[in-house]
Amino acid sequence: MIQEKYEKLVSILQDMKSVVVAFSGGVDSTFLLKVAVDSLGKKNVLAVTADSETYPSSELEEAKALAERIGAIHRVIETSELSIPGYTENDRNRCYFCKSSLFDHLLPVMEKEGFQNVVYGVIADDLNEFRPGMRAAKEKGIRGPLQEANLFKDEIRELSREMDLPTWSKPSFACLSSRIAYGEKITIEKLTKVEKAEAYIKSLEIRQVRVRTHQDIARIEVEPSDMAIVLENHDIITKELSKFGYKYITLDLVGYKSGSMNKVLTS
Repeated sequence: MIQEKYEKLVSILQDMKSVVVAFSGGVDSTFLLKVAVDSLGKKNVLAVTADSETYPSSELEEAKALAERIGAIHRVIETSELSIPGYTENDRNRCYFCKSSLFDHLLPVMEKEGFQNVVYGVIADDLNEFRPGMRAAKEKGIRGPLQEANLFKDEIRELSREMDLPTWSKPSFACLSSRIAYGEKITIEKLTKVEKAEAYIKSLEIRQVRVRTHQDIARIEVEPSDMAIVLENHDIITKELSKFGYKYITLDLVGYKSGSMNKVLTS
């Protein structure tokens, strides 16, 4: 089954002839870029990474290294989510505004460089999640080959491992804005606070972490197996996160959950 999906993905990409890949360096976009280069050849694929306030510098450096490892032509463009009308208000459509703006940057690159499609790393799992960015993609004609091939995250990780991609076991990542509670204005100061807090907790050898921000409250999400590390280091974690501006530091006993901020949304 998984091999059939992979072959379908290759067929989808080959039908596209040439692609610009929205490349973040995450599990999905890295796999998509690798298959695109293998299926279409280096000259028919352009990886583009958007460097912005919501994208940690560590992720950008990793994306550069991954593109080089894959042998892809890679370009970094400067964007600013905080300048997008409606974005900083941080309502339920924040991701729609973000993806719409990203695609508005990528489509001119596609046209200028003579590529035929823009693709991004949406996957089959996302059909069951609240993903307003998918609406932006549909409106602008952006393709999601992984989703079209009905590939799920676990399958992408398995195929990535077989291809010796280091991202096969990489923790899932989302933009820093996803850490800030809906309705709370997004600022560069808050994004920086989140980035520093998560970097510190990761330095304690915790791979998957989210510091969900509710005004002055830090709600730390880690895998249940890592909660003991947080508790053992609660004094230094509290001290460090307080330096970044948090007044209350909490541990979410539910543990890490992708998209946990969406619980407050109503349809």
